[in-house]
Amino acid sequence: MSVFNLYAQTSFENVIQIDGVTMTADSLRAVPDVTIVVKNKNRGVESEYTGVFSLVCYKGDTLQFTCIGFRPKEFVVPKNLKGEYYSMIQLMVQDTFYLPETIIRPLPSKEEFDYAFLHWRIPNDRYELARKNTDAYMLRALAYTLPRDGHESQSRLLQEQAKQAVYYGQQQPMNILNPLAWGEFFEAWKRGDFRSNSNPYSNTNY
Repeated sequence: MSVFNLYAQTSFENVIQIDGVTMTADSLRAVPDVTIVVKNKNRGVESEYTGVFSLVCYKGDTLQFTCIGFRPKEFVVPKNLKGEYYSMIQLMVQDTFYLPETIIRPLPSKEEFDYAFLHWRIPNDRYELARKNTDAYMLRALAYTLPRDGHESQSRLLQEQAKQAVYYGQQQPMNILNPLAWGEFFEAWKRGDFRSNSNPYSNTNY
């Protein structure tokens, strides 16, 4: 038997499939969305809604269990396991997060509260800034003021080329004989859209 075959057989014997479930330590409830990662290796899985997970690793590897609201856990796969399958139950202990202290003080009088309610300007938080930046009117104003990028300029050029290709070999239509265009022109003339505002005598009604 060659050294390569011996090494391949030994590596294959060290491979093991682990099937398990993540549960709470106090009430034995299923813990979903637990991230199970093989330590120092770029692979892992997440537990399902019922807490069930399955992954393949080597005997002797260390499994790291992490989940928001629970303390991280580690499990070392024994090297002396027999067979190719192993079942386990990983108990997760809930972790407590301590938030900084918040002190709420009332205002001295009702009049000062009314004045503060009308005139105080509370700075915007990140959520409010994000909401204003994604407002439809704000996005529309930015679209009119910002210059086109490379993709938009290319799309515009392709649209113009496609429009010219439609009338290839013939004269493009002109709106000089369009009655609708003439109607819009007369309406604009009656409204005074073509008057010059720089002339001080242009406000005279005729």
